[in-house]
Amino acid sequence: MTTEAGAQDGPAASTAADRRLALAAIAVSQLLVLTLWFSASAVAPQLEDAWALSSGQVAALTLAVQVGFVVGAVGFAVAGVADVVPARRLFLVAALAGAGANAALLLVGPDTLTLAFGLRLSTGVALAGVYPSGLKVMAGWFRRGRGMALGVLVGALTVGSAGPHLIRGIGFDWRGVIVGASALAVVGALLLFGTVSDGPYETPPARFSWRQIASVVQNQGVRLSTYGYLGHMWELYAMWTWTAAYLAASAVRRGDGVGWVPTATFAIIAVGGLGAWLAGVAADRWGRTVVAGASMAVSGTCALASALLFGVHPVVQVGVFLVWGFSIVADSAQFSAMVTETAAARHRGTALTLQTGLGFLLTLVTIRGVPLLAEAAGWRWAFPWLALGPLFGIWAMWMLRRSPARAQLAGGIG
Repeated sequence: MTTEAGAQDGPAASTAADRRLALAAIAVSQLLVLTLWFSASAVAPQLEDAWALSSGQVAALTLAVQVGFVVGAVGFAVAGVADVVPARRLFLVAALAGAGANAALLLVGPDTLTLAFGLRLSTGVALAGVYPSGLKVMAGWFRRGRGMALGVLVGALTVGSAGPHLIRGIGFDWRGVIVGASALAVVGALLLFGTVSDGPYETPPARFSWRQIASVVQNQGVRLSTYGYLGHMWELYAMWTWTAAYLAASAVRRGDGVGWVPTATFAIIAVGGLGAWLAGVAADRWGRTVVAGASMAVSGTCALASALLFGVHPVVQVGVFLVWGFSIVADSAQFSAMVTETAAARHRGTALTLQTGLGFLLTLVTIRGVPLLAEAAGWRWAFPWLALGPLFGIWAMWMLRRSPARAQLAGGIG
C-alpha cells in the first residue's frame, strides 16, 4: 500500500533531465544556505578574543542555533506550516531571514552579547524552515531513487555546514566568514526558488488540522524512523561542533602547531557529503534499515576509538576521523526517506519537521555535555559516550526491519 496515493507516476510529467536539474539545483541551494549554521562556531576562537567570551559563552553561540532550530521546527510542526505553506516559498523566505540574522552579527560587540545570542537563535529558527522544506521539495521530485536523492541533499547540508571552516582556513577573519556565509545563503535561496518548480510527487498545500500531529505520532514507521534519527543526532552535532577543539587539544598535547586544524576539520565534516550520497545509493539497493544500522555501527566504533587516538600522530588521528565523518552522516538521509515513505503524503512536511525538531532538541544535551566532560576528565574522554546514540539507533533499525512498515521502505526492501 503506497503512502503517496493520488500522486501521478511522473514520467510523463518530468524527464530524467528535469530530475537531474532539480537534484543539482536543490542540493546546491541547500549547500549554500547551510553555511549559516556554523558561521559563528567556525570562528569561535576569534570571537572569544574579540568579544571576551568565556568557554560557556562560546558553547552558547552554537547552542543558540540548535535551540532556535528546535523552537522553529516544533512551532512549524505544531502549526502544520510545512504542509500549509508551499515548500519552495518557505525555503526562500526562511533562507533570506537566516542570511539577514547572520549578517547582523557584524553589528555586535562585547557590550551587546545578548543581541548576538538572539541573532543566532533567530538563525536557527530560520534554518528550521530551510532544511525540512528542502527535503520536501526533493521528495516531490523522486519516488524511485529517493534514498539517493535525499542522500545528495544531506551531503550538500554536510558540505555547507563545513563551509565556514574552509572560509576560515583560507585566511578570512571572522567578519569575512560571517559576510561570506550570508552572501552564499542569499544566492542559495534565489537559486532554488528561481530554477526549481514543484515536482510530480509534490503534495498540494493542506488545511491545518491538529489531527496532523496525532497521525504522525501514531504511525509506527514514523516513530521507529525517528528513534533511529534520535540515536544518530545524539552523536552527530556534538562531533561536528567539537572536533576542532579535540584536534587542537591533541596537537598541543604533542607539542605541535594547530594551523592545520581548520582545514582538517573541514575535510572531516565535508567527507560526510560523500558518505550520504553513497549510502543513499546503497540504501535504494539493499535497504534503508541495513545501511543506516551499518553506518551507526561504524560511527559508534569511531566514537569509542577517539579515546585511543588522543595525542597520536595527526595523520593517524585525522585518518580515523575521516572514517568517522564519512559514516556519521551516511545514515542521516535514510531516516528522512523512511519518514517520507511511511507517513501519509498529506502529512509529509509535518512528519519531517517534527522528526528534525526532536533530533535537534537532543543535540542540546551532547553539544553542552562534551565540553563539560572535557573540562572534568580531559579531551581524551570527551567523545566515547556518544556511542550510546548509535547503539540505540541500531536497535530502532532492527525493530523497524521486523515491523510491517518495512514493506513501505525502499520499494519493499526494508
